[in-house]
Amino acid sequence: MATAVGHKVRETARPVRSSVDLTLPAMRLARSPRTVRVLGWMLAWFLIAVLVALIWTPWQQSVTGTGRVVAFAPIERQQAIDAPVDGRVVRWYVVEGQQVKKGDPIVEISDNDPDIMTRLRNEREAVEGTIRESTRRMQSLEDRIKGLEDTRTTAVAAAKMRVQMAIDRIAAAEQALAAEEAKLEAAKLNIDRQKRLGLKGLTSTRNVEVAEAEARRAEADVLRARAQLNAARAEKISLESELLRIDADAKARLDEGWAAHASAASDVAKAQAELTKLEVRIARQSTQSITAPIDGTIFRVNGRLGGEFVKAGEPLATLIPVSSSDVVELLVSGNDVPLISEGRKARLQFEGWPAIQFVGWPAVAVGTFGGEVILVDPTDNGQGQFRVLIQPDKDDEPWPSKRILRQGVRANGWILLNQVPLWFELWRTFNGFPPVVALADPTSGEKGKGK
Repeated sequence: MATAVGHKVRETARPVRSSVDLTLPAMRLARSPRTVRVLGWMLAWFLIAVLVALIWTPWQQSVTGTGRVVAFAPIERQQAIDAPVDGRVVRWYVVEGQQVKKGDPIVEISDNDPDIMTRLRNEREAVEGTIRESTRRMQSLEDRIKGLEDTRTTAVAAAKMRVQMAIDRIAAAEQALAAEEAKLEAAKLNIDRQKRLGLKGLTSTRNVEVAEAEARRAEADVLRARAQLNAARAEKISLESELLRIDADAKARLDEGWAAHASAASDVAKAQAELTKLEVRIARQSTQSITAPIDGTIFRVNGRLGGEFVKAGEPLATLIPVSSSDVVELLVSGNDVPLISEGRKARLQFEGWPAIQFVGWPAVAVGTFGGEVILVDPTDNGQGQFRVLIQPDKDDEPWPSKRILRQGVRANGWILLNQVPLWFELWRTFNGFPPVVALADPTSGEKGKGK
């Protein structure tokens, strides 16, 4: 009985459930259509594919820096026009913002002393007179020195001649002494011979006495000849001393002449230096009308017209020259300097020029301009930043015109390094690792690739 009742309940329950489903059409209407579910799954898989693709998408690493536009040539950068002399501003020929050409007058200055030019010219004439007098004294001393040299040559030659004559007299005295000694020897032999003959009775006593007298005369002649030889030798020594004295005296007079000549030359040099200073002062006073040193624009006028006194070297105006070649001067951190080398490419965004920059994909950036690194300073600016000069990239779009890209315009720069996958860049950034540059020089081209 119970079993039958249970079967009956189950049989009656089934139609009741189906009747509930049929009585709830809102549930069927709340379900998403099949097309929507398919589209959702497609979008989800598309997003997953995009994320996976982005992970392997190339990413351009770069080093950032900020700076400004400057002229590449130092002479074309901002420069001050200084007062060449002390004085007062008499007249201005320009106003701020005016375009000037090289040689155009800018300002006229007048010295406080109206007679300064007359005094300077008088000083110059006096200095020129000193130079003329000193030059004449030098010429006179040169003539005197030449005469002293000729006198010295003549006196020394005469003294040498006297010494030579003394040498000849010594030779003659030596010969005479030798002759007298020979006579004395002969006289002594004659005495011995006469004495032997007298002992044999072959000669008279008179002959012996005559021989002895001749021997005594010969001895006297020898003594006289020896005395003459000694006198000749003493005279030679005296003449040699006289030669040395004459040469020394002549040399001392020549030294005095050369010393006087050096003193005169020193006076001429001092006068020439003084004349040069005067010429500079006269030239500065003569150029009281200051002109533009180069084509450019008057940026500031500092000096005042009228009674204000200006000193030499004080800036009167500021000139911005017309630059023939502009570059961007970027300041980068010292941590990034080892990654930068000459020849690397860069992207630049200029102040006042609309731009949309994608750091990792410079090719899709809008409003940025290409550049190339031409210089990296070897030292910092005292604040840990290094200057990098970037010139326009010849293979890229030209930079804006000078009307927009003036000197001093601020610029942001991205110096391009390597291309890496996006996942690597994210991993490097999350771990705080620095970028890694290629081992080859970027300017080496195919040669670097071969290495």
